[in-house]
Amino acid sequence: MHRPVRLRTAAVVGAESPDLPGQLDTLPGEYRPHVAVIVVGGNDVTHRLPVALSAQHLHETIRRLRAMGAEVVVGTCPDLGALRAVPQPLRRIASSLSRRLSEIQDETARRADAEPVDLRRAVGPMFFDEPEAMFSLDRFHPSALGYRRTAEALLPAVCRAAERSLSSSRLPVPR
Repeated sequence: MHRPVRLRTAAVVGAESPDLPGQLDTLPGEYRPHVAVIVVGGNDVTHRLPVALSAQHLHETIRRLRAMGAEVVVGTCPDLGALRAVPQPLRRIASSLSRRLSEIQDETARRADAEPVDLRRAVGPMFFDEPEAMFSLDRFHPSALGYRRTAEALLPAVCRAAERSLSSSRLPVPR
């Protein structure tokens, strides 16, 4: 399907799950997305937010987006154990915490009728195997290639969501 796409972002660097409602509030009141993508969690782990709090804000944000008519894709928390800048045993702890958050995000997304994408499995191995290429100079945030690989991992789910959105709006689906 080849169609023009308008992209709007409400993302804020350093945001955590409790910031999601405020980010959604920055969008114009008349804005009605067909598909929304949420990727959040790394900062929740590094700031030790309780997973229940993270899940609550994710669920509420998905609910609000669904009420706007949007299909929602959630990229779950990546494996922070790939952060070589973090020394052991903290890296092991970060890996465990990020795994737990990812599992909760997956459950939360499914309960709220959103499609989760497991970024730990989809791109995690690349970050472990090629850290110099996948991380930026700060060795914490993804590089351009890291973001590209993450976007590629999310793309199939986004395309499925776009098809669902088009079919539910009763518009003809181009072939």
